[in-house]
This record gives sequence, C-alpha cells and structure tokens, in this order.
Amino acid sequence: MNKTQKITIVLALAVTAGLYYFGSTVGPKKPAANATAKADTSHNHDPLDLEKVRTGAMSQLSQAQQQYINTLENTVSRGDVKSQQAAAHRSLASFWKDSVPSPVLHFKHLSLASELDNTEKSLTFAAHSILGYLPYAHNHLEQEWLANRGMELFDKAFSINPNNDSTIVGQGGCIMYGAITPDGPMAGIMKVRSVAEKDSTNVFAQYMLGIGGMNSNQYDKAALRFAKVVQAQPDNLEVWFKLAEAYELAGMTKEAINSYETIERKVTVPEMKAEIRKRIEQLAKAGTGK
Repeated sequence: MNKTQKITIVLALAVTAGLYYFGSTVGPKKPAANATAKADTSHNHDPLDLEKVRTGAMSQLSQAQQQYINTLENTVSRGDVKSQQAAAHRSLASFWKDSVPSPVLHFKHLSLASELDNTEKSLTFAAHSILGYLPYAHNHLEQEWLANRGMELFDKAFSINPNNDSTIVGQGGCIMYGAITPDGPMAGIMKVRSVAEKDSTNVFAQYMLGIGGMNSNQYDKAALRFAKVVQAQPDNLEVWFKLAEAYELAGMTKEAINSYETIERKVTVPEMKAEIRKRIEQLAKAGTGK
C-alpha cells in the first residue's frame, strides 16, 4: 500500500469512526499507533511544556476570548468550592475543544474537572476520552503526556472500583500508547490480556489486543482480535477498517478484499465508496499478478 492509499484509508477510518474530535487540527495522517512500539522508551527527554502549549493557543485568540479564558482561570485559582472549580474547568475544556481547538488543553481541563468530581463515572469518562484520541496525537511528546494523564485517571477510578474490567483495559491501553510505568510497555499488554483471558467476549480487551498486535507488527494476530470485535459489533466501521488493514499488512489479500467489500456495502459516502472500490481492484489485480 503506497502513501496515498494509506492516507485515503486512514482518512476514511477517522471520518467514519467520528474521531475528528478537533476538526482540522487532526489531519489525515497515519495514526501514531504503529509508531508507538518504536518510540523512544528511555524517556530521556523533556516532557511536554504545557505553558508553551497554552501560550501558543492564547496567541490565536481575540482580546475578548483571552479575557474570557482569564476569567475562567481566575475562577479556578480563587474559587473555594470544588463544584465551582469543576464547572470552570468544564467550560475551559469546552472552549479548547470547540472555539479554538487544542487537544492538550481540552483534555487537561477535562481531566482536572473529573478529578474534582472524583467519581468513577467522571474519571472513566475523561480517561476513555483521552484513550480514544491517543492514536491521533500530533507528536510523541503530546501522546506521552496524554497517555500519562489518562493512566492517572484510570488509576484513580481503579482505586474506587478495582473490579471494573474496562478500567483495567484502559490502564493497559494508556501504557501501550506510551504511559510511563516501572514495569515498562509490556505491562500494558499484560493488563489487557488478563481481562481477555478471564472473559474472551470482552470486546474492548480484544480491540486493544488488536492494537497491540498492530504496534508489534504481528498483523495476523491483530486480525484475529479485530475479527472477534466485528463479529460482536458488525456495524463498527472503525474496526472493519483496522481488520482490513491488518489482513493487508499480513499478506492475507483475499481476507483483506472481503473486509473492504463489507466496508463498501456499509459506507454511505459516495467518494469513500469509490476509494474503497479502487483499493479492492488494486488488491485483486496484485493478487492475480496482472
């Protein structure tokens, strides 16, 4: 698959799955997921500079918008009621998502609001939101910061309810995407695997093990995991795309074609259908050697 084809497939995946959390700030690029396994694991680098991120984002604002942000931040720093502070953080999170998109600032304030609420529901909502965005992080520093932040939230939720399998899988997923732990990256796989071994029907665990297979270039194993997910969720187009890609990268051309044909039947956007049909024909031609 050449670069243009990959961009087309990834763009289709992102649009179909509704993963454009921040509009044009997330471009049709190859997700960071496959780079995770090859990322620098020494951590001998400066962490993401949040103040620099904030300064850059503030420079894009009008004077009125800057005043609005400063008012909310003053509420956070001076408010003596947790609910008041949490509400201000939620307003800041909403602003940095919708008005001037900044994923880092959005998730920073969303996570702070959830910590002030300090309920399992609030913590897991923020943590899962971060985990869902991680494959589309702009760079390694951003991905690492978000993964660590997501891990912190999942850990807090786990302390409230250690029996929530989705929280355990979420912890593992954040580690797989770069969260720093004493036990290293394999700890993420082990957490997710522990849930999958206990309950093979846990779709979230199977999905994250598929991601782990893609990260480690074990595409055939990834395909087995994604196949289980689409069997349980036949209308999940995001995973159908991942399954097709896994089959293709594993050299399983027939299975890849079958998966793309299923996607073609399910999508409704004419341009997307045309691109998928083009990919099917290319794979079929390559398979016959013509």
